[in-house]
Amino acid sequence: MKAFLSIFFKEILTFFRSWGLVLVVLYSFTLDVYIAGKGFEVKPRNVSVGYVDYSDGVISKKILSHLHKPEFQEPKRFNSQEELSKAIFNKEITVGLVFDSDFEKNLLKNKKTQVNVLLDSTAAAQAFLTLSYLQNIVLRFSDLKFPVDLKIHKLFNQNADTKKFISFAEFLSVVTLMGVILSAVVFVREKERGTWDLMLLMPVDSKIIILAKSISQIVIIIANVIICVGLILFAVFDIPINGNFFSFILLTFIFLFSITGIGLFIASVASDMFKVAQMAVIIMMPMIFLSGAWTPIYSMHPIIQYLSYLSPLRYYIEGSISIFFRGIPSVDLIPYFIVLSILSFGLYLFGFRKIGRLF
Repeated sequence: MKAFLSIFFKEILTFFRSWGLVLVVLYSFTLDVYIAGKGFEVKPRNVSVGYVDYSDGVISKKILSHLHKPEFQEPKRFNSQEELSKAIFNKEITVGLVFDSDFEKNLLKNKKTQVNVLLDSTAAAQAFLTLSYLQNIVLRFSDLKFPVDLKIHKLFNQNADTKKFISFAEFLSVVTLMGVILSAVVFVREKERGTWDLMLLMPVDSKIIILAKSISQIVIIIANVIICVGLILFAVFDIPINGNFFSFILLTFIFLFSITGIGLFIASVASDMFKVAQMAVIIMMPMIFLSGAWTPIYSMHPIIQYLSYLSPLRYYIEGSISIFFRGIPSVDLIPYFIVLSILSFGLYLFGFRKIGRLF
């Protein structure tokens, strides 16, 4: 235990002496999460709109008046549909509206009328979200009576604020990436500094060295997780936590063993920091994709859906979202803990043995 604690605190001290690494970790857990949450929104933002109004009526102007900042730029008028199409082709305009000459007359007579919409689908997300906005705006001017009365109740995120989920997803991705890099760096740094052979001559069991070095990095990540949750998620984005915070910390601790196992594997084959960064990206990108962080798992190909069961990040994300947003009781988290523990044990044991062969 004395040897374990000595190596453990030595790695903690070494981390704080590496100012560059400390700044990278702090940036990742603070500014990176902040920028992701503030800078990316899944809704129309500053969309350029052009229109051609052959009807030159009042209703078309009322419809256009609903397109205002911050979602839309001030609509720009064109003299013909050809000019509008050319502007869309040159990426001057994202969304184009064309009002026919009989648009207002037919609408007032309760006849069939239409608004022609031209979309630049190279900006697919913005264009089609804007289309849904336009549909809602146009429906306000119609007298359609639906046989069904829709009453929508939004669960877990009543204001439909995408910033909460984007910042949270970025936070979980940072935990994953930093966990891999730090657990690999702690061993590769010995290779770069030429102190690997000196480490092998230490009168300490290699298993204790590996365990102390890897757990020290897990503790560093846990500390930064608490900082990020407190300063960024809670203070800036006002993310709720409807479940047990200590259950989340325990889930993070278990998850980090799986990520550390991957880091140990990278450290066993990488000779410098450049290779660590390369391998971390190559290994982690498929894992993040399979986790459902970017795309819902149910929308993936069936084969990829089955492969996602092998990603520990999937259970970490689902468990974390359940704790923060859904407020799931700790008892119902047991399946996540069990599966994640099995995967973490297997990956950590694999990485442990792989790096152990170098001692």
